[in-house]
Amino acid sequence: MSLPRYEVYAIKYASMPRRRRDNFLPADDHDGPMPMDFFVWLLKGETENILVDTGFSQATGVKRNRQWLRCPIEACRTLGVDPASLGDVILTHLHYDHAGNLPLLPSARFHVQDGELDYATGRCMCHAAMRHAYAVDDVVELVRKVYADRVVFHAGDGSVAPGVELLLIGGHTKGLQAVRVHTERGWVVLASDAGHYYENIEGERPFPIVFSVADMLAGHRRLMDIAGSATHLVPGHDPEVLARYPRVAGDAIGTALLHQPPRR
Repeated sequence: MSLPRYEVYAIKYASMPRRRRDNFLPADDHDGPMPMDFFVWLLKGETENILVDTGFSQATGVKRNRQWLRCPIEACRTLGVDPASLGDVILTHLHYDHAGNLPLLPSARFHVQDGELDYATGRCMCHAAMRHAYAVDDVVELVRKVYADRVVFHAGDGSVAPGVELLLIGGHTKGLQAVRVHTERGWVVLASDAGHYYENIEGERPFPIVFSVADMLAGHRRLMDIAGSATHLVPGHDPEVLARYPRVAGDAIGTALLHQPPRR
């Protein structure tokens, strides 16, 4: 039986200015602007649509001084998908910019790694530096979903549906997972924060927010091996994604079509 082919959309919903020195470990000596975009990813299939990550709210954007451009959940409607219809939602990890807005998805089951919820609710969160990228209300909301039987736990690599696979990478957080999706141009790997920028992955240069540097670097190599080429591996926060791929016409903020070949 042939695998279903998904359309894959990278939906930009926020941005922030950053410097090169903020995005590499050790810090980049050749400093200069290196802004960050924030995305969620919508997988449109013939019989099922799947959302990868849920972004953050406008209130969180104000609190953290991010340029919030639109609600990432409501943005699904621009692609013909009613958020209330979404059954499976993958949370690559539980940082504030990937796991907010859960109440806006009333029918969803949330897929998360065992190690991620252990990390986000365990002793590591006693350290301010390690919990900084988490929002306690978002973590508590996911725990409520556990008690409502709406969380699916994974322990390592796994599958959500035919043509949609989970890859436990770790590194950035204890339980970070990437997503491998079957499309018309073959398998596409959504790295999420296993690689924030192309330069992090291709140059094997760790991003400074990190649980394990060794796991992060091993993850860069594993993702490149699985993807097979840089044109089939998509980083989590790089504005270059919108420059490399075709975009949805009429979307001024920016949505990239990852199931189509890059333009360059």
